[in-house]
Amino acid sequence: MENKPLISVITVTLNSEATIAKAIESVLDQTYGNVEYIIMDGGSKDSTVAIAESYRQRFAAKGYKFTIVSEHDKGMYHALNKGVELATGDIIGQINSD
Repeated sequence: MENKPLISVITVTLNSEATIAKAIESVLDQTYGNVEYIIMDGGSKDSTVAIAESYRQRFAAKGYKFTIVSEHDKGMYHALNKGVELATGDIIGQINSD
């Protein structure tokens, strides 16, 4: 069996409780099989992080690495760059939370 490159997918979010589940589901719907998913949350005051945390078991069941970081940042691109620094994949992509 060939080794597939690891794909890192990053979602930057802030107060996205209405849309974060759809973004997460779109990652879980992928069939590639060698994925890590990183959510960079800017310190949401709503239930964004709790919603994301509720998916942890589903990522584990698929064998996907799942990371959530919730901390203040200096905006979308700063958060994206922090996510890139955390990523370990051979290929890095982004999916917005809305």
